[in-house]
Amino acid sequence: MGTGILQAVADNLQFVLVCLVVVLAIVGVSELAERKLIRNSVAQVKKTQYITVCGMLGALAMLLHIFDFPVLFLAPEFYKLDLSEIPAMIGAFYLGPVGGVIIELVKILLKLVVKGTSTAFVGDLANFVVGCSFIVPASIVYHMRKTRKMAAAGLAVGTVGITLAGSLFNAFYLIPAFSRLYGIPLDAIVGMGTAINPAIDSVSMLVLLSVAPLNLLKGVLISVPTMVLYKRISRVLHNTAQIQHLPGRNSQTQS
Repeated sequence: MGTGILQAVADNLQFVLVCLVVVLAIVGVSELAERKLIRNSVAQVKKTQYITVCGMLGALAMLLHIFDFPVLFLAPEFYKLDLSEIPAMIGAFYLGPVGGVIIELVKILLKLVVKGTSTAFVGDLANFVVGCSFIVPASIVYHMRKTRKMAAAGLAVGTVGITLAGSLFNAFYLIPAFSRLYGIPLDAIVGMGTAINPAIDSVSMLVLLSVAPLNLLKGVLISVPTMVLYKRISRVLHNTAQIQHLPGRNSQTQS
């Protein structure tokens, strides 16, 4: 009994540390991209306005996240689809990748306060990582040249990113972690996928035939509304935020 408890504590502590490392790594990559690649393109807003926009869009993302839903013809019920990356993507297009990551983090923290977790935090980490793997590359591409074509290109890159990163993260860490923390054998998890698609007979096939298509679908469902809504919402954000036009700032048209 004592050994089992100690193992459970060790597994949970390891998971918490992995969460911290992942969050710091994503923030670090986003900050580096803003400093080195797109520093003249990101909107310069007052700190209070930056926090307000992140908080507002993070709260909206949390509401959309709460209303997640399974896609039972593609994946087992514990995999859920939501549209919470729409506000995060709009924020990343406006504030840059760091702003998008902060919105994602606010979303997850608010969701944990309001609803808690039903997946031992594995699903919450997955949602954060998968969301960031979409919005960070998409916003970097967009900020290199802020046009409608580059927005579409960024969203396409982000869709590839969410599909690849989500698949690899699930295969090598999340599914084994879910199995460990919940005490569910991997064979049982694979069996949930087999019940949907008989071709799923291993973790790799579960990822290939369920996780990857689900993330690809999510990328498309986020990209289309973002293209439709961003231009309108950005005008509101520009009108309400007092942007400081610094010397040498890129004056490319916001799309």
